[in-house]
Amino acid sequence: MAEIIDIVLPQAQEGTQSIVAKWFKAVGDTVTENEPLIEISTDKVMMEIAAPGAGELVEIVAGENAEVKPGEILGRIKLGAAAVKGASNVEPSKAREAKAAPPRPPVCEGGGAAALDISPAVKRLLKEHNLKPEQIRGTGKGGRITHDDVLAFVSGGAAVSSHSAPSSAACGPSKKVLHTPMRRMIASHMLESVTKAPHVTSIFEADLEKALAHRAKHAPDYANKGVRLTLTAYFVQAAAKALMVVPEVNSRWHDDALEIFDDANIGIATALGSGGLIVPVLKGAQKLDLFETAQALETLISRARDGKTESHEVQGGTFTISNHGVSGSLVAAPIIINQPQSAILGVGKLERRAVAVGDFGREEFEARSRCFVTLTIDHRVLDGFQANKFLTTFIESLHIAD
Repeated sequence: MAEIIDIVLPQAQEGTQSIVAKWFKAVGDTVTENEPLIEISTDKVMMEIAAPGAGELVEIVAGENAEVKPGEILGRIKLGAAAVKGASNVEPSKAREAKAAPPRPPVCEGGGAAALDISPAVKRLLKEHNLKPEQIRGTGKGGRITHDDVLAFVSGGAAVSSHSAPSSAACGPSKKVLHTPMRRMIASHMLESVTKAPHVTSIFEADLEKALAHRAKHAPDYANKGVRLTLTAYFVQAAAKALMVVPEVNSRWHDDALEIFDDANIGIATALGSGGLIVPVLKGAQKLDLFETAQALETLISRARDGKTESHEVQGGTFTISNHGVSGSLVAAPIIINQPQSAILGVGKLERRAVAVGDFGREEFEARSRCFVTLTIDHRVLDGFQANKFLTTFIESLHIAD
């Protein structure tokens, strides 16, 4: 009897949601070992799952658009290079269901058949918040209760039924662009963050004159070594130093304790051309000098924008920087915290501004290169004085000199 092996979703970062974006094979197809078999989409990265063995795909357990957890079975393969196409050790009915699942029963608003058509993820969320399906009005296809419906209910009331939504006909011609799995999960992750953590933002202004002078002096030498010296490298260095001074910022909230991390694993929010967002993580940033930081950042961000990021490169982050100023933004507040982290740093657009310098009564105005920086904190974890101390240290660390 041929051996049947499971295709399993690998372990991923805690809290990351995963959705089956695409199957490259259908039930009955022959597969080879290590052949790309499934594309998985998360709120952080797209990744492919390779076939764990050669043979025939005999069952798809998690179909496209299904939400899955690490360790969950996605499908099954019958091993053997000479596998007869169509033969299977699984029940024929199950194979047919995997290939073309029958339509689901109609879903009734506010209960009824809705209880039979709730995904495992939604069931877990309902259980976490001690809710019943009858309490929530579904906005999914056929009135199905979605993950976002539950979060919307928890944050301030039941979601509005799709049947009662105002018509858009009066607005004129329009088109609908389907959400990508990444965009849906970013939306869910952001909503979960703001409903879980009270967000508070401190805003400071940073002078970048010394950092820019240092960069102008050393950038040619870095370029000769094949590394581009960006201001982001200075921001990462300064953030790492501030995290060592105020370690509570580099933490994770638990109901019984605050977990403070030794290493500053700093994520860099990176916009993708497709409209998504990915956060590659620079591990142990406090151990790196400026050159090592610039070198690592160039590799991480280039891989992210080329769509080559691997799952381990977005795992283990303890703090995040959003350099939103590169697209022209002066101030962004609050920037939604990348849960389960406790804070996120925002860096606004660099501008030349008139600044009063000198003693009181004898001031003169100078043009200085400055930007606004923000720290949005989880107020369960941190207070204003800690946020202000972090930003003070961050700005002082940017006053780099040879």
